[in-house]
Amino acid sequence: MTEGGPKILVVDDEPNIRELLSTSLRFAGFMVRTVGNGAAAISAVIEEEPDLIVLDVMLPDMNGFGVTKRLRASGFTSPILFLTAKDETDDKIEGLNSGGDDYVTKPFSLDEIVARIKAILRRTMAAEEDAVIRAGELTMDQDTHEVFLADDPIELSPTEFKLLRYLMLNPNRVLSKAQILDHVWEYDFNGDAGIVESYISYLRRKLDQHTDEPLIQTKRGFGYMLKVPGAKA
Repeated sequence: MTEGGPKILVVDDEPNIRELLSTSLRFAGFMVRTVGNGAAAISAVIEEEPDLIVLDVMLPDMNGFGVTKRLRASGFTSPILFLTAKDETDDKIEGLNSGGDDYVTKPFSLDEIVARIKAILRRTMAAEEDAVIRAGELTMDQDTHEVFLADDPIELSPTEFKLLRYLMLNPNRVLSKAQILDHVWEYDFNGDAGIVESYISYLRRKLDQHTDEPLIQTKRGFGYMLKVPGAKA
């Protein structure tokens, strides 16, 4: 990687796309390394852990979702931005649920790619004043990515973690789907709010098995609220 700012790994099997992204990202001040398949991506992460990966979904040896699952299982926590020709909601859900952080479809704007990367890095690299967030019996450690409900550990995917974090930072406040999309995903999936319903459902299943009453409430026509007794709205 050339010397510069945050380290970006670009993974795409098309040489012209690798070159285009590499040139644009270096111009924007990033350090860039490029590889053409999933195996090379995994090796590159082991050699020099990047701050963010731009990862094509359709690779010759394995798909980007499989690469992401392997990286997350190995303990890699830096954000992953998917790059793909697919634009179906199910594909977006699969990608984000596998551990991705954002999703851009081809053909793409280079300015959009750079803006997305900067937005993700602002969120993930910013120092937190207090690593531990508490909302009622929920405790979230932003450094270790551990979540507890009372004494019970709650295993969450990266996207579920970000969604719960936003809810915990706004206890007893109704949050619209648009607000959740903006703060958790930082873009609106072309207006498709179904992804929010899916992830609220995932969170509820994991939380409700440890409680007598649901923590996340639906306010029909308005949005969702994390109900925390005694917390200030």
